Amino acid sequence: MNPQIWWFAARSGGIVAWAMVTTSVCWGLMLSTKAASKASPPAKLLDLHRFFGMAALLFTGIHIAGLVADTYVHFGWLEVLVPWASEWQATNVAWGVIGFYLLLAVELTSLVMKRLPRAVWRQIHRTSFGLYVFATYHGMTAGSDTSNQWYRMLMLASINVVAFLTILAILAHRQAGNRQVRSVGRPGARGEADRPRP
Repeated sequence: MNPQIWWFAARSGGIVAWAMVTTSVCWGLMLSTKAASKASPPAKLLDLHRFFGMAALLFTGIHIAGLVADTYVHFGWLEVLVPWASEWQATNVAWGVIGFYLLLAVELTSLVMKRLPRAVWRQIHRTSFGLYVFATYHGMTAGSDTSNQWYRMLMLASINVVAFLTILAILAHRQAGNRQVRSVGRPGARGEADRPRP
């Protein structure tokens, strides 16, 4: 067996996990703005969004297991599960560890979403933005692929796409809020004073 197989597994697992996180965040933003609603039924789009999230968790597991099994850098479970426990690129590795816990929180709360208050689930789900930032920073600063020009260009391109979709989502939510305010303020709209009293 190639002694570097675990290092390859760690690298490829990490890259695919980051790609799945990015895709899941982008898909979630498109769902929130209804930008993809005409392409397919909403239920199928939501299932795909969940698939990307679970795939990200699976490949993060491969990434972590590969790092622990590899003998080159000598990562132990403590180094991959506790921020700043690693002596090798401590800060860059720590952002990846924090990103893992955010991913875990988002995925676990999504599985029990119906049992949680909607506001609680929404606040936890919004940490996906932090997850994307930490995972991207980790991917751009730690590991042996950081000097690869194509790899860095791909990450920079993803930052632009996520930023663009985030701006669209903010504008769409503001527009929806303005529409709701206008509909409530229309003449003839019934407010508290207009309701018939018992």
